[in-house]
Amino acid sequence: MSEITIDETKRHVLGLGCERGTSDSEVMALAIEALDAAGIDAAQLAAVASIDSRSEETAILAVAAHFSVPAVFFDAARLEEETPRLKNPSAIVFARVGCHGVAEAAALAALGADAELVLGKIKSQHATVAVARIGLQKA
Repeated sequence: MSEITIDETKRHVLGLGCERGTSDSEVMALAIEALDAAGIDAAQLAAVASIDSRSEETAILAVAAHFSVPAVFFDAARLEEETPRLKNPSAIVFARVGCHGVAEAAALAALGADAELVLGKIKSQHATVAVARIGLQKA
């Protein structure tokens, strides 16, 4: 996993899931739609997160590069730990990849136990996206 820098300006993570070979343009359009729906400026992103089986998917890497943030990846067992916090758990996703959600779970996993979903999973034809954020403690 890459290091994520969280501060007052960058405290959101975009969780992404997609079928193998999904076009960069489809995933990028969905990512932009999610940020707009959540009212988040792209400059507030700390990372893009997904499941480790998609660590070489060009669409996910392209979104991270577009927003100039690291792409971080988690194995299915780690994402499955987030199931109680998911807004949209899916038995179909579990049957395919071994966890009940990728987009929501990856966004939450990237930020840890204090993270919350600000946008539950939305879908395009071949991809899913969710947004999580973490509050920062005031000194």
